[in-house]
Formats: sequence, C-alpha cells, structure tokens
Amino acid sequence: MPRIEADDLTDPERVFVAASLRQAQRVEEVLTGHGIKYAVQVEEAGRTFLFGSPVHAAVFYVTSAQAAYCRSQLTLEGLGKGVAGAGAD
Repeated sequence: MPRIEADDLTDPERVFVAASLRQAQRVEEVLTGHGIKYAVQVEEAGRTFLFGSPVHAAVFYVTSAQAAYCRSQLTLEGLGKGVAGAGAD
C-alpha cells in the first residue's frame, strides 16, 4: 500500500519517528513491503542545544489496529530505536 494522506487514515496512531531521510525511506520500504497503509507528517521533534532552533522529523502513523504489528516489524528490521508509542517512547 502506498502512503496516504493523514486525513484519510482512520484512528491514527504514531508508530515511528525518523530522524533522517535515510531512516524515513527505510521505514517506508518496510511498511510498503508489508502492505500497510500509512501517513507521514513532518513535525517538530525538539530544539538544538546551542541556538534553540527547531529540529524536525518524519513521523509515521498507521491505524491503531495495525500499530502493534507495525512496531514489531520495524523492530525486527533493525529500526527499534525510532519506534514510538505504546510505551516505546
């Protein structure tokens, strides 16, 4: 399943926060490979220490019914560090 618009995702739940483009592309590969409908939004993930500039990340959302499955698959693929939600963050 390809990426869908956030408004088209029913009952969304955050499953991953990607800090880099490479990581976001890998997450997209995993979710697409498993046939998961997902949405991605760029969100503020914090601020830099020195200047306080905002830091952004790609945040991945899936339906809450698929969230636990997606978290487990992402972890199995070696992406556990960015897994979010359900006690993961």
